[in-house]
Amino acid sequence: MTRIAKLYRKLLDGRPLTFAEFERLLAAFGYKRVSQRGSHVAWRHPVTADKRIIQPRGKDAKPYQVDQFLDIVEKHSLRLEDDDTSLSH
Repeated sequence: MTRIAKLYRKLLDGRPLTFAEFERLLAAFGYKRVSQRGSHVAWRHPVTADKRIIQPRGKDAKPYQVDQFLDIVEKHSLRLEDDDTSLSH
């Protein structure tokens, strides 16, 4: 299991993510960082056209933003780009 797959497993297990971990997961699922204004960072997925505006709470990812991301992953059946195995929740 790759490091990013372990990070995704951590998320699926309900453990909190740091903001940096959340950004690594967004990139691993195909999102591209498109802009930043202050602490707000915009990410867009090239296939689904989904746009996520995320910002940290201290050094952690905001739980509701992580939940929204998981909903999009499920809705569009997104897969990790660097991993051949599909992890579902």
